[in-house]
Amino acid sequence: MNMHKNARLTPLGRERMILAMRSGQTPEAAARAAGVCPRTARKWLKRFEAEGPAGLIDRSSRPHKLRRPTPAAVQEEIVALRRQHLCGKQIAKRVGVSPATVSRVLSAAGLSRMKDLDPVEPVRRYERETPGELIHIDIKKLGRIDGVGHRITGDRRGQSNRRGRGQGPGWEFAHVCVDDASRIAFAEMKGDEKAASAVDFLKAAVAYYRNLGVTIARVMTDNGACYKAFAFRDACRDLGLKHIRTKPYTPKTNGKAERFIQTALREWAYARPYHHSDKRTARLPGWLHDYNWHRPHGGIRAKTPISRLDLSEDNLLRLHS
Repeated sequence: MNMHKNARLTPLGRERMILAMRSGQTPEAAARAAGVCPRTARKWLKRFEAEGPAGLIDRSSRPHKLRRPTPAAVQEEIVALRRQHLCGKQIAKRVGVSPATVSRVLSAAGLSRMKDLDPVEPVRRYERETPGELIHIDIKKLGRIDGVGHRITGDRRGQSNRRGRGQGPGWEFAHVCVDDASRIAFAEMKGDEKAASAVDFLKAAVAYYRNLGVTIARVMTDNGACYKAFAFRDACRDLGLKHIRTKPYTPKTNGKAERFIQTALREWAYARPYHHSDKRTARLPGWLHDYNWHRPHGGIRAKTPISRLDLSEDNLLRLHS
């Protein structure tokens, strides 16, 4: 039950008030102690005597009967007209009811918006067959840390004032990369999201996968300024990579990187209290190792990402050491 934060009585408080009245206190005295009016105290006493403890539970405020409910035939006509792509006021005029009634019926039918009439777009899942065919790159902006923050303490006081005075610790940026076929991930922290940082990260990512025996062929990014820069284009050309950009305002195209960012935030960035950003950054390599080598991945049938490389025993020992 979702109690109002200013509620005078909870079911337990009502029970205590009832016990006080049944023990000899007057409704006025019991109500004064509970912080409610005597009429409220008598109401709960009456319910308790009629229904027992079950009568002290909150009830729905919805009326038992509607004075003039919209007939089912009218509701069906409203929905049928909506499926003909008529707007709410057109339907109200044709049916002879108020726009508010039309809105209420359409909301109950799940047709409040015109786009609700369109067929649901099927989920398009794809996965490259060979590691290195495509890597997804993205950037996540993270606030710098100079002490345990509100996610742990729950105290947001003073945060906005510090930022307004230019005294906040600032921002840092997690550049992340995920291989489409294996889900092997790589990430580095950078001081900005400019083209130079994006190029440096791209080169580091290509070198990381090369060390695992994976040759990168394509890279997918969103349409951020750093990825549209000439420097990033030239870097892709020099590395022999085909650069693919996602459709604007369609982050699901780059969904594997987006999903990895969610996991990283939950299991690394905000998994424990850090007293400084350097502490969080220092833990990143260890967490990435656990993610790639030991953590079961739900998208590949609970296998570890490294298992998709089919490495020999000698290479496993060499790379894992």
